[in-house]
Amino acid sequence: MAPKHHPTPLSGSDRKALGKELGKARAMTAILGSQSAEARAKGEALIKQADKLLCESWNEKMWADGGPVDPSPTIDQAVNGGYSWLEIECSRCKTKRDVDLAALRHPPTTSVHDLASRLRCSKCAKAGRRPGATLLQLTGRPRQAPPET
Repeated sequence: MAPKHHPTPLSGSDRKALGKELGKARAMTAILGSQSAEARAKGEALIKQADKLLCESWNEKMWADGGPVDPSPTIDQAVNGGYSWLEIECSRCKTKRDVDLAALRHPPTTSVHDLASRLRCSKCAKAGRRPGATLLQLTGRPRQAPPET
């Protein structure tokens, strides 16, 4: 946006008054800019907290009801809330696996419960079968790999 042109008044007192008003406007711009940044930071923190609570609520519903609960958080909400991993289980061989939601090639607005039909067990796929996955819960980090003996 082009700077606004203020014609310079002819009288001295009017020039001083215009300079004073322009100084106030510039000072107010800096104050409002810093208040806007503070409000944005508080808002983003509140949104992150809301996303975290949504993921925790969905995990509790999944535990209580035992199935994919609709509505579920979106991939974006889960990652923003700190739950960037999805624990799944193959419906055929019962192998548990963790899926990194941030690395999925799905739109970030995809709901987590929609992923149940799209995720497949790689172990069963090698055997020529393509069973769907059962969603278990959202987690903040992947499970520890079991030690191989």
